[in-house]
Amino acid sequence: MTNEYDISVATPDDVSGIIALQEPNLPANGGTLSVRQPADWFTKAILEKSVVVARRDGKVVGYVLGTSLADNAHIPIIQAMLNAYPAPSECYLYGPVCVAESERGLGLALALFEVLQKHMAGRPAMTFVRTDNAPSRRAHQKMGMRELGIFLSEDVPYVALAYTT
Repeated sequence: MTNEYDISVATPDDVSGIIALQEPNLPANGGTLSVRQPADWFTKAILEKSVVVARRDGKVVGYVLGTSLADNAHIPIIQAMLNAYPAPSECYLYGPVCVAESERGLGLALALFEVLQKHMAGRPAMTFVRTDNAPSRRAHQKMGMRELGIFLSEDVPYVALAYTT
């Protein structure tokens, strides 16, 4: 079913669609994304070619980021993950990944990851997921990520995951 999507590196025209998809997936709205990012943050990531989006009929229905660990090292949850599980060299931070509720279970997260991995030249990646987010954990395992173990951030348990070629 992933052939119904246009999956590519995001452009500045995708920012409003990314923000619209982010909002219902934030914890305050019942979602599981860890951090709200403003439009200018996404614009910067897009200009750095760090965002892959999926569009269906021109609408953003999924996105994933691949950003520098160093650029994110000031974020407490990233610090906690890296303190517990140091990153391999050349590693980037995978995520967040966000898929519209209507598109879940169709393999879109995997398709986004595959395009991102090609774009990132197969470099190793690390990410984290709340331990209670079983669907996300299963999806990441299907992507070939392995669970490194559990760490805490603000008393919330997360599992660190890694992808290596």
